[in-house]
Parts: sequence; C-alpha cells; structure tokens
Amino acid sequence: MKTDEYSSVFNFRCGQSGNFVRVYAKPNQLTHARLGIVVGKKELRTAVARNLAKRTVREVFRTNQQDIPAMDIIVRIMKPFDRSNVLLVREELLQLLHKSKRCLGS
Repeated sequence: MKTDEYSSVFNFRCGQSGNFVRVYAKPNQLTHARLGIVVGKKELRTAVARNLAKRTVREVFRTNQQDIPAMDIIVRIMKPFDRSNVLLVREELLQLLHKSKRCLGS
C-alpha cells in the first residue's frame, strides 16, 4: 500500500483496539485483502522487537487470508511484546480482524 492509501484507511474510521495492537480497516475494490503494518520506534525500540512484531502480524494474516474479505487492513503495534506474548497477540489480532469485518458489514 502507498502513503495515500494508508491515509485513506486511517481516515475511514473503522478501527478496533486491543491491548497490544490497533486494527484499521477499509473495503477495497480488489479481490483480496491487503495488509499494512505500522511499528514505531517509540513502542518497540530495537529492530529485533520490531521485526518480531511484523513477522507475527504477517503470519496471522497469511494463515487466515482465506477468511478475510477484500479490504485494506493496517495493524498498528501499540504496546511492546516479546516471544512469551506472541500467542496472546495472535488471538487478539484474530478477534480484532473479526470485529473489523463486522464494522465493515462483511
């Protein structure tokens, strides 16, 4: 996704928050869902932690892609997590994706 596409998803106002992540969603005209990930250096200071967060989000998206309708999704990491919390983050992300589908009426 490009910068203006990120902005349009943020401005669409369909966001769901959890303890670790916030999910923004907007329907798109494509046949598949697209994923964007926002990880700030203030939230996760080291590159190792940022990469772990991005890998975790991508894996959840990849394994559940068949259940996600055609929409643009941005996942913003709000709180640091490590390997011991990865399962909690995965479950939270799945719940937020499900809520986002309801927000969009899909």
